[in-house]
Amino acid sequence: MMEIGRLPNPRAAQALVDYLRGQGVSCRIQQAEHGVIVSVEREQDYSRARAEFDHFISHPYDAKYLQASWEHGDLHAGLDYGAPALALFSRFLTGAGPLTLLVFALCILVYGAMQLGLGQQTYSLLSFFGAVSNGHAEVWRLFTPTLMHFSLMHISFNLLWWWYLGGKIETRLGTGPLLLLLLVAGTLPNLAQYLLTGPNFGGLSGVVYAVAGYTWVMGIKKPQAGIGLPPAYMGFMLLWMLLGFFDVLGMSMANGAHLAGLVIGLGQGWLDSRKP
Repeated sequence: MMEIGRLPNPRAAQALVDYLRGQGVSCRIQQAEHGVIVSVEREQDYSRARAEFDHFISHPYDAKYLQASWEHGDLHAGLDYGAPALALFSRFLTGAGPLTLLVFALCILVYGAMQLGLGQQTYSLLSFFGAVSNGHAEVWRLFTPTLMHFSLMHISFNLLWWWYLGGKIETRLGTGPLLLLLLVAGTLPNLAQYLLTGPNFGGLSGVVYAVAGYTWVMGIKKPQAGIGLPPAYMGFMLLWMLLGFFDVLGMSMANGAHLAGLVIGLGQGWLDSRKP
């Protein structure tokens, strides 16, 4: 057997294998430490299967894979997903890398502290320059407002996108590109928001818009990288930002951070797409 690639989700791998089976290519799925390994049984099928694997990475929601599962799916594929809750937790872990999960956990911890009676202390420690302190040496305040969220909807929206898009970047391109995005989009958009509205703000939104812009550009300019953002998703993010600028939603939104984060993500995506 020859390995053609690895996928974090065994269900997705099975859809690809079902499609290849319908094309006369015999494949097998093997469990790995992180996700599964997809291999072809015959060496002469490798090039064809590898090309289809690359297409699957860029277009996992292509209708032909779902149709193949209906037509050629194996009810005895042998994939053991365990208890539903365990399978969901496993999917959460394998769909992201260590940096994605670390930031996810930090945001949860900060939000929990703010909801459990430590709101004033947490805000005093993490807020931007001028919100409660004039300590110019406290350089962490350039970044730490990114970790604060002020409502359940606020943190849910941001962390869902962060896990989905940040996880894509980290598991397929490595921690380096995501770390650079996090540091740049976690600081410069905060400066932009401060210039627009002052120091009272917080949230991961600037970084979320950066990873959205990054994955969208990479999907267009360098699809072989295996990441991308469907146009409908990008349209939703742009619509959400526009509604915030026109104050249609009736809630306070960090519009400056959103726009600055998007520009950073688009720029870094364009630069990375030009690298070999």
